[in-house]
Amino acid sequence: MADQPTVGELRKAALITDAQIEAAVKAFLEAPFTDAFPIADGLTLNLARAIAEHAASAAIADMSSSEAFRRTMVRTAILLARPESA
Repeated sequence: MADQPTVGELRKAALITDAQIEAAVKAFLEAPFTDAFPIADGLTLNLARAIAEHAASAAIADMSSSEAFRRTMVRTAILLARPESA
């Protein structure tokens, strides 16, 4: 839903912390099919969908890409995703 702010917008508003975003990145890299990750109080993020809908999803899935590159692309996809109310 377009009315729901992105994770990045919520971070700028100090409603989501960098630590919470990093926890989401780690969760996705450890379990790429995670669908309901509690990113902040009252907010969940479908990590699998957030990454699948990102333009770099193929690069993220490419295991020959460096871990640093994959982590950066996952973080970018998460920042652009829109969490849902829990």
